[in-house]
Amino acid sequence: MKNAGRNQQRISAVRRFNRFYTRQIGVLRKTYLGSPYSLAEMRVLYEIANGNALTASDVGRALDLDAGYLSRVLRDFEKQGLISRKTSAADARQSHLALTERGRKTFAPFERRSQQQAGDMLGTINAANQARLVAAMESIETLLGREARQPAEKPHYILRPPRHGDFGWIVSRHAELYAQEYGWDDPFEGLCAQIVADFVNKFDAKVERCWIAEMDGENVGCVMLVKDDVAGVARIRLLLVDPRARGLGLGAKLTGECVSFAREVGYKKITLWTHSILTVARHVYEKAGFKLMRSETHQSWGKPVVSEHWDMTL
Repeated sequence: MKNAGRNQQRISAVRRFNRFYTRQIGVLRKTYLGSPYSLAEMRVLYEIANGNALTASDVGRALDLDAGYLSRVLRDFEKQGLISRKTSAADARQSHLALTERGRKTFAPFERRSQQQAGDMLGTINAANQARLVAAMESIETLLGREARQPAEKPHYILRPPRHGDFGWIVSRHAELYAQEYGWDDPFEGLCAQIVADFVNKFDAKVERCWIAEMDGENVGCVMLVKDDVAGVARIRLLLVDPRARGLGLGAKLTGECVSFAREVGYKKITLWTHSILTVARHVYEKAGFKLMRSETHQSWGKPVVSEHWDMTL
């Protein structure tokens, strides 16, 4: 009898938490985040936006959705011009799903709203309790199934707006990694600090953004999009992917966020400054559609370097 009573108490506690949290994040509303879509529909868009050549079966497995329901959702998205299908070269019976340009523009503001919602929720408690909350969420996720995921499944990251302390992290992590990997010395850290200071002190929320990538509660990447001195031009600054998060497509995702936001707010062109030694970043920029405009050889940060200027017309 004691065990039965204890088990019932635990069941009641789980149900109480479920009722609390579904209300907390707004999933009981008819639509999600003020969008015209339900939570399930937004989750389908999220999986397609963040996946790589996913099939309908992949999405169904990831979300545990009924195949018939998912088929109707995908058909509606296709009619609205939000997704495209491309027949798999390996299996003609399968189609790979991707967001169209319209789909990316539709999804982007709600993704930012979701990030803001999570940030606002964390903002109601102090830093120590934020850490406790994230740790508790990690425990729930692990105990209820993440530990059973396939070994080949990649770790998951989120993109969010910066919080207190993040700008200091951007500077320090750039300085640490570039010293370790390329031998760049202290003036490079000074350059990063100046870029961050300019962003914080002159921030224009209408046309500028910073994204922080977080994985398992730790920062693993960042990028900024800022106004250039030339009207109608945006500039990408301080793109970074920590070694722990490399190989996940995070650099491409951060760059894509910059491009999508720049289009949304009406920029005509994006420019950036990088270096020939940063081969992975150069590949990301080239794949995103940037073109190398010119390069210059000079001595900086204790090393001879070749700096490069890349542009994309929007």
